[in-house]
This record gives sequence, structure tokens and C-alpha cells, in this order.
Amino acid sequence: MPHSSFENLILYHILDGLADGLSHYSGPSRAAVVFRVREDDPLRVCDPQFLLDGHEPKLGQYFLGSEKWRGVGRPLQPGFVEEINDPDFDPVGLITYAGRSESCAFQMWFTEHHPDLCCAGPTRRWLEHAVGLVSQHFATRGIMCPDTSGYLVREYSAHAVRDFIVDERNRIMGWDTRLRIYPALDAVLGISKTMEEGQWPRGRLVFVEPSLVRTTHFMARFPSMEQPRMSNFKHVRKLLQVTEDLSCHLVSDGVNVVGVSNGRIPRAALVADYHGGYGYLHMDGTLVCSFADGRFSSSTRRAKLVHLEEILLESRLDQSSRYMLFQIVQSIVHDAQDTKHGCTIVIDLGVEPLTLAGQHMDVPLDLVKDYNLDLAKSLARVDGALHIGADLKLHGFGCLLDGHTVPGENRARGARFNSSLRFTAENPDMVAVVVSSDRPTSIMQHGVELTAVCEWRPLAGQLMKPPLLEDWVAG
Repeated sequence: MPHSSFENLILYHILDGLADGLSHYSGPSRAAVVFRVREDDPLRVCDPQFLLDGHEPKLGQYFLGSEKWRGVGRPLQPGFVEEINDPDFDPVGLITYAGRSESCAFQMWFTEHHPDLCCAGPTRRWLEHAVGLVSQHFATRGIMCPDTSGYLVREYSAHAVRDFIVDERNRIMGWDTRLRIYPALDAVLGISKTMEEGQWPRGRLVFVEPSLVRTTHFMARFPSMEQPRMSNFKHVRKLLQVTEDLSCHLVSDGVNVVGVSNGRIPRAALVADYHGGYGYLHMDGTLVCSFADGRFSSSTRRAKLVHLEEILLESRLDQSSRYMLFQIVQSIVHDAQDTKHGCTIVIDLGVEPLTLAGQHMDVPLDLVKDYNLDLAKSLARVDGALHIGADLKLHGFGCLLDGHTVPGENRARGARFNSSLRFTAENPDMVAVVVSSDRPTSIMQHGVELTAVCEWRPLAGQLMKPPLLEDWVAG
């Protein structure tokens, strides 16, 4: 059967909703799909935002040079979608999910693997949802309101987190579990938005499988008739204050707060760590996602500094110095993020460090020593930049950066950002790392922000026929 405009329309709406939803969950994201409708159809690729550019050799080798992507090949029942899992296929920088059904012989969906991703599991569940929607639409051939599928996949973040947690708990404990995940996630977000005496929540809340509550060691356990309901977010928020300064946590069975414990957390428990305006969700030592502003996010909220790592790899420094310099800068950046103050770090990769206008010391501080590194973290709070040389020493703080105007300046980013752009444009051996208290960390070199993120435009309104995979690989 030739590819039809109906299938184009369904894929268009699901791709658009998927990219938009993932962009809210993980930052700017794109989506693409390789598919065929019938078993005897050729593979086609739908990549309107050019996510797969550069992956042509890998995809060509996998889809055109092998048969692994076809799956088991057994007959499928109507309405059933089978996952195709090939652990050997792992394209760099991408998250994938593949499946097949009676109505759509093969689908593999792709999206970005962001550097600061907590866990790829919820994103894969999101792609799995897209596979299911496509199969459903292709089976019913209903043309009424096809854009509804785009809305369904766009607003899937909480469901993706829930589906991943349920799958993992079933894998760990089996199917017979009683902890309801949706109410637990509602409580996590509801408490995160509840202030107490002008303060956002801090502390730890643990959701334990009801059958395992009896195995928990309690510092204080509440009578069954007096256990606070989890749906009363204000009451639970007040109780959470108990765990702020003690090494303990509130224990919930998903319905009530059972008590306060400092013992071992049972297996498959869901742990919400509150850090003021944001928090993290863990399960069995695995970081699932973060949360802030009443929604879940895939971000670790920690700068990964991937671009800095690449710059250091290309520098003249030996392997040991590259590693130590990266660890020093990363430690200062993370401290600035944790304490919510902005700072600028200038990394001088020249043979001899420049003399910058600022405050200097008689003897530069050796940042390999922990106490000097702690001092540098404190000095980062002073207006101006830290000046760190390739010799792993702090040569100055409160340094002033100047230069002539350059393209790419952004008045919305402030003086710290723009002065770093100008300074690195005129000093090729300098790399600037700018930490803003309310924005992601920026890395500049040669007057260019290397960490700049392009906003993906919505998909074009014109429906184009997806090209054959073979033609696409050949260019």
C-alpha cells in the first residue's frame, strides 16, 4: 500500500506534540521516526527537524545492512504492540524506542539525549506512548480530530514518570503491589508548591509499599486514627520541617503519613528530596527526575560542562592537568549553583597567564589543595571574575573583563554575560564560564557562547511525504 496523506497527518501531529512536550520536560527537543506500515513496505524516515543529521551511516548500517530491527517476527494479535529491544543499537546522543503492531509493522522513535538528563526511562516511556498512539490511529483509520493525539502526547510528562516508576517497581517486586503512584506524585508536587512561614519545603518524604511498612524502623510512629492524610498538603508540609536538620525522613504508605524514621529505606520505595524551590525523585538509588514550579523535569539541575570538557581535550595540557582543571571548575560551578549566586570563571590556557585588572595574591593559590579550593568558592561571590591558570592556580579574583562589542550580545543576560563574550573575543587563550543564579551555565570562547541553544521551530504546516530510508541515507 502506498504511503497516504492520512498517515502523514497522524505522524505530523504526534511528532509536533512529542517535540513540544519533551521540550517542556527536558529543554529544547526534537523528534523523528523510522517506520513502515505493512510488512512488505519499504522503511521511511520522518525527520522534519533534522534530528538524525549525521547519523546516516549508523542508521544505514543498522536498517539496511542487518535484520535485527525486524524483531521476533511472530504473528501479533489485534491491538497488541510489541516492543523491539536491541541493546546493541545505541546511537550516540539519542534516546530510542521501537515497536511493531498489526496496524504498523515497524516504528522506531528518536529524540535527544540531553547531557543533564536524570534518567532516560521516562523519556522512553514517552516514546512508547507515541508508538501506541500511532498504532491505534492506523488501526481505526479515524480521521476525526487527528490533532487530539498531539495533545495527548504533549501533556504526557507526569504519566511518563509514573509509567517508568510502575514498570521498575513491577520488575523489582512483581505485579502484586499496592502503592498507588499517581496520588504519590500528586502529593510530591502539591507539597513542593506549599510554603510554610515564607519558606519552600526542605527534607525527605519516603513512599513505602504498605506491606513493607512493618519492616521499617520508626523513631516515632503515629496511631492509625491520627495519621495525617497525604492529600492534606499543608499538614504534611508542616511535618516535613522535622526532617530538615535531622538524618531522618517522613514515611508514607501512599495514603497517610505513618511516622518518622531514620532507618533503612525499604526496596522499591519512592523518595522525594526537597531542596527549597526544587527537589529530586529517587527510587532504589536511581535518580528518576527533578521537580520544580509544580512540574516534573528530566534535568539534574547541575551543569555538565560538556563543552568545557571538549575544549580541554583539544588543549595542550596533559591528561592529568586536564582532569584536575575540569574538576576544579566543575566544583566551583556546582557550589555557585547550590548557593544560588552568580559568578564568572576565566580559564587561562596560555603558556603564561595574563595579568588581569583585579585583586591578586602574593602567591597564587594552588587549587589542587582542598582548603584553597574552598576559599576560591567563597571568593567567587565577590563581584568580578576568578582567574584560573593552566597551572591549576588561582591568579586573581574580582577581575574586570572588558573588550569591544561583538555579535551575539544579549542585553537580557546582563553585564557578566556580555563582558565575558567581549573578553574572550579578544583573548583567544581564554575560556569564560558564566554561572547565573537564574539561568543555565554558559561557556564562551572566541566571543561565542558555545552552550547557546537554538529554539526549535514548530513543524511546517505543509505535509511532506516522508522519503524512503534508503534514499535518505544516500543523501
